[in-house]
Amino acid sequence: MSSTSRRAFLHRAAAMSSLGAAAPLALNFGAITRAAAQSTGGSSDYRALVCIYLNGGNDAFNTVLATDSSSWTHYTNQRRPNDGGNSIALMPVGTPTDGAAAASRPERLGGVLPISHAGRAVHATRQFALHPALPQVQSLYQNGKVAVLANVGTLTRPTVKADWSNTRQSKPAKLFSHNDQQSTWLSFHPEGASEGWGGRMADLLMQRNGVGHDAADALVIQRSFTCMTPAGANVWQAGHDVLPYQSSGTGVLSLGSGGQIYGSSSLQNAVANVMGKLNADGSPSITARNAFAADHQKVAQRAFQASGMLSSLFPALGVAPWSTPGVTTPSNDALLKYVSPTSGSLTFNPLAQQLQMVARLIDANRTASLGMKRQFFLVQLGGFDTHTNQIADHAERMAQLNHAMSYFDQVLSNMPSGNMSAQVTTFTASEFGRTFTNNGNGTDHGWGGHHLIMGGAVIGTEVYGTFPQYSTASSTGVFSSDDQIQNGVLIPTTSVDQYAYTLGRWMGVSDSALQGSYDGDPNAILPNLRQFNSNSYNLGFMTA
Repeated sequence: MSSTSRRAFLHRAAAMSSLGAAAPLALNFGAITRAAAQSTGGSSDYRALVCIYLNGGNDAFNTVLATDSSSWTHYTNQRRPNDGGNSIALMPVGTPTDGAAAASRPERLGGVLPISHAGRAVHATRQFALHPALPQVQSLYQNGKVAVLANVGTLTRPTVKADWSNTRQSKPAKLFSHNDQQSTWLSFHPEGASEGWGGRMADLLMQRNGVGHDAADALVIQRSFTCMTPAGANVWQAGHDVLPYQSSGTGVLSLGSGGQIYGSSSLQNAVANVMGKLNADGSPSITARNAFAADHQKVAQRAFQASGMLSSLFPALGVAPWSTPGVTTPSNDALLKYVSPTSGSLTFNPLAQQLQMVARLIDANRTASLGMKRQFFLVQLGGFDTHTNQIADHAERMAQLNHAMSYFDQVLSNMPSGNMSAQVTTFTASEFGRTFTNNGNGTDHGWGGHHLIMGGAVIGTEVYGTFPQYSTASSTGVFSSDDQIQNGVLIPTTSVDQYAYTLGRWMGVSDSALQGSYDGDPNAILPNLRQFNSNSYNLGFMTA
């Protein structure tokens, strides 16, 4: 069996156990207590990346908009039918909201929200705006804590319009496929990849974690807590050595409840022994000749230890800043509710709940004295495959994103260990953008799209990359813009490799590790980076 296949099995085994475990087996809590003085919970050396994955392919054309006269004309030409029906074009800046309009009508949302920018030469004549449901993101942007990265997507090399129809030119495999492009965004390989660029970076950085712990405990901390998620298994966080820790949305997963299964502590202990018992010499109790069983038992044992390190010292719900004090049921917490643009009512936001859990996982570094310096988190929001009912559905997703990002910024600014907003960078990702054309009541799968980056270390109030030029389709459906192919789909002008490089350098991954010396090496962190001009590797949206 290949080592790659075996690693893939182990990642899936870890996901199955989800590091859900019983009480720790011979865990030394005294060692954790003694390490408290060395906790890095509020250390300025701590840094984390939080990926907000927009599942389904976010419509970038209605997320960040070009509002200069020429761009707006092309935009309305393609998205607003002559009869005004089934329009997916948002209203211009300054249009008041019309609460009497149907949820499917853009008039209900009011006008797009203008944002300023520094007037980089490439954007000297451009004007930009955000979706009407992003007012708090607009405020964060104007206050320098959010930046826009324009027209980023999966690329194997710089690609121009003439390359699109040239079968000899390299392009990403299986474009427009949800599963394959999601995997390509997160790992640079189509569906079936076993490691992602976040996990590979984590492999290199995990040795910084576990400060103050003995070697055995430090290894568990490094492999289990460097990558953490309340959103389920994902390839972005999977590395060669790290095993992403999966929590629930409200707490640390464990085997049974309160140290019991069906009310029996004996049954709980028996199951724990079967799943993860080791011999006295530390070897798996299952014969090593059964490689899968032995490896899974090692994973389970690490799961028990990891869960034990967190379970009794994990930050509680009902405590500020992530909860309204005394409110321990997230669905009842006003902090986790947003105003729905379609119904006008306060509605529970599942994305905010995931970010609440991320904040608590970050604070566990303080409460459990984990000694963390670098961490990677992923949360996700679904519902972006807007083939129909786009105005209402996309507005709902934008309102959730808007509220969740603002909520998370407020929480990070008021963490128990101090203001951590400059130590955590949050960024969006999605498998692709969507078509410029209106398919009747929505949009179809695209390629390039625009993304948001938030944090105190972000050089905000700017649109980075190169915002595309729009055009109107001819009578035969041809777009004259060099940035658009059929249906107005955007050819990315910035690669995911460059996006990841910029974030990775801020996290402290070495330039040599990010560049690598690879040519098609599947183990390269950024396998396509060297195809681009080295002067453009760093996109400039992060401080040093």
